Amino acid sequence: MSRDAKVDAYLDKVAPFARPVLEHVRARVHAVMPEVEEATKWGAPAFLLDGKILLIMAAFKQHLALNFWRGQELRGEAASDEAMGQFGRITSLADLPADSELDRLIAQAAELSRSAPAARKPKAAPKPAAELHPEFVAALDGDPAAKAQFEAFPPGCRREYGDWIAEAKRDDTRAKRIATTMGNLREGKKLHWKYEGC
Repeated sequence: MSRDAKVDAYLDKVAPFARPVLEHVRARVHAVMPEVEEATKWGAPAFLLDGKILLIMAAFKQHLALNFWRGQELRGEAASDEAMGQFGRITSLADLPADSELDRLIAQAAELSRSAPAARKPKAAPKPAAELHPEFVAALDGDPAAKAQFEAFPPGCRREYGDWIAEAKRDDTRAKRIATTMGNLREGKKLHWKYEGC
């Protein structure tokens, strides 16, 4: 049985209610999949099979979460959306599924990990082009170099400028933002140019 000292250290620090639940899940995972490896991912205990994450468990102040990596495929409609993980807010052993069900899910997660490619998420529809404030459009039309630079930016950068200007509540604030934008565009700078390369 492969146990990780970092997972032990994590369990030593959790709230008293969480430790027996996490230890129980840990024992079930090792009982079903003796070859599983323990690790910490994003600061939480994780179980890996052939380098792929099967399950992550995390403790919070008043609840904990159990998250199968391929949980939507395993739990489908039964998956909870009220907390991280597919089982909702877990506060005691009674909130876990029965051992037979938990064991089945662990075995099924391992089978999915070994045999089935990860489900592909459908691509999101592209966002519509940014709506530009008429005063900004007029400023761009009056400065061909700035307009050319603006149009050369990717859609997200154009949207950032458009939104920043449109969000101004006062006319003088909008005018200042347009002036700043026009200067930045003439220099080829994106809205958040100061933070690039940080």
